[in-house]
Amino acid sequence: MDIRKITEGLSVSAQITLADIPALKQAGFRAIIDNRPDAEGADQPGHEEVAEAARAVGLEFRYLPVTPGMVTDETAQVFGAALTELPGPVLAYCRTGTRSATLWSLSEASRLPLPDILAATAAAGYDMNGVARRIANGGKTPTDTGDAKFDVVIVGAGAGGVSVAASLKSRQPDLDIALIDPADIHYYQPGWTMVGGGIFAAQQTAKTMGSLIPKGVHWIKAAVAAFEPANDAIILDGCRVIKYDRLVVCPGLKLDWSRIEGLEETLGRNGVTSNYRYDLAPYTWELVQDIQSGRAIFTQPAMPIKCAGAPQKAMYLSGDAWHRRGVLKDVDIQFNTAGGVLFGVKDYVPALESYVQKYGAHLNFFHNLVAVDGPGKKAVFEVSQPETAPRQIEMEFDMLHVCPPQTAPDFIHVSPLADDAGWVDVDPATLRHKSFENIWSLGDVMNAPNAKTAAAARKQAPVVADNIVADINGRSATAQYDGYGSCPLTVERGKIVLAEFGYGGVLKPSFPTWLVDGTKPSRAAWLLKEKILPPIYWQAMLRGREWMAKPEKVTVAAR
Repeated sequence: MDIRKITEGLSVSAQITLADIPALKQAGFRAIIDNRPDAEGADQPGHEEVAEAARAVGLEFRYLPVTPGMVTDETAQVFGAALTELPGPVLAYCRTGTRSATLWSLSEASRLPLPDILAATAAAGYDMNGVARRIANGGKTPTDTGDAKFDVVIVGAGAGGVSVAASLKSRQPDLDIALIDPADIHYYQPGWTMVGGGIFAAQQTAKTMGSLIPKGVHWIKAAVAAFEPANDAIILDGCRVIKYDRLVVCPGLKLDWSRIEGLEETLGRNGVTSNYRYDLAPYTWELVQDIQSGRAIFTQPAMPIKCAGAPQKAMYLSGDAWHRRGVLKDVDIQFNTAGGVLFGVKDYVPALESYVQKYGAHLNFFHNLVAVDGPGKKAVFEVSQPETAPRQIEMEFDMLHVCPPQTAPDFIHVSPLADDAGWVDVDPATLRHKSFENIWSLGDVMNAPNAKTAAAARKQAPVVADNIVADINGRSATAQYDGYGSCPLTVERGKIVLAEFGYGGVLKPSFPTWLVDGTKPSRAAWLLKEKILPPIYWQAMLRGREWMAKPEKVTVAAR
């Protein structure tokens, strides 16, 4: 038997035999639902035989036959009622288990979010995207589509989405474009490091979303529930359906705070903070100002994460503040990273190591944060060093700065757009989807092997805009992305190591070395970060003005 668990109360399977029934009893099942009509195949016993064999070993039985391809709304409701009436756990079966999984999905539609249903069935090996529209409609077949239709639909109005919309409008003003995003506020996330270091006020990093939507672009203030790429359609929460000729997917990534036991309930108090959240970055600076002595731990999870240097930036700016106050000698700084290197591009490591030494920080590689006891001021790390068995250690802290694990958003992870790891699957040069020719992606959500930074999105947006316009005009891709990313590593107040690199760690400096040598700490780079990049972000990048971001022409190999 190939039994696949959907929930604690329900598992599904392919056709069972009479000989399987005692084993089901032994496995702990208490009821069976047969979703396969009698005489559908020569391999199946009739439902009356199964019922008799089930009752003989003390299992309850229900017969709820479903013809392939004809899962009705009413049958799904009856299935849901059966799950509440029968003792659990329940095994439901049909020829392959798909009909049973579909019935469960539709029966739970009014109770569970669509991404949760798609994730649970996908984990069991069943793809429910084909009935996503029905699930989003509360488990009922939509009686009308009510579709809106646009030339280009962009999912996500963060740095990538707003920039692509503006760049498209600057190239072809008559395009009918829609931006889909439920958020009221747009954040300049690169500024949160500076908030945590006492340089920016949090309010400087936020603007209302409505003030940034490019003129002539429709803003659909809603969340996406699912994608139907075969039908050029997006399903919104509430089952509204948006159709498109071309689609851009850039909703960012998910900060998975819940993966660390005990973290969510202690964030923002007990000395536990993170510059990865707007409301917590000010608490980082508050802790840095208050601490006189003790242990400060800075954590970094396994890649990928947005701005891989951000956990270090928090450590350096904190160390610098303690150095300036004269308390650094009394602060034990620990940098615990799940990875095995300080920074992924070796050219920048010597400069960073000099600051690690300056602040007396201890580097602990292969240390991954798995649990936090806020009131007890203790953090638990799993240590997984090469060729050694994993072990757990506990460390006390006075301040804990956490960088959370990060994944693709749930509605992306379970969609037909995702690769095996859950990220949108694109060609790394053209940023076009590998399977769907009218879909592009950029920013943190896609799987190209570049650093996930706002600077990367600044370079990617013109590439996507160029290639969409080329596609509209019947041409192949005209622009390519070289993997550029930038990480201004704030090693002290007033100095930055400006890391700029592309695919494969190839250095991609924007300035001559006499002005800014990115491998060394620089005051000029600090000026760039503090004074120049914020207005470039708000007034250029999000307005379609591609200063120092003109797309590179595509090569034959990239086509």
